[in-house]
Amino acid sequence: MTDETPSIPGLLTDQQQARVDYARRDLEHARAADLARLPADGLILLVERLRHRLDDTLQLIDDITPK
Repeated sequence: MTDETPSIPGLLTDQQQARVDYARRDLEHARAADLARLPADGLILLVERLRHRLDDTLQLIDDITPK
């Protein structure tokens, strides 16, 4: 399904599901990282990536929540 309208109400579109999958993947990578061994710039990049994913996920929730 490449359409932006879910075929069954309540399910995510392919694009929305991809956004969730990217967020899960980034969280898994962050959990697996040895934060004590990351240099400062690596920690900053990790935090920025997670901030972006959190923002995107919250936007997705707003998009699919009935108003």
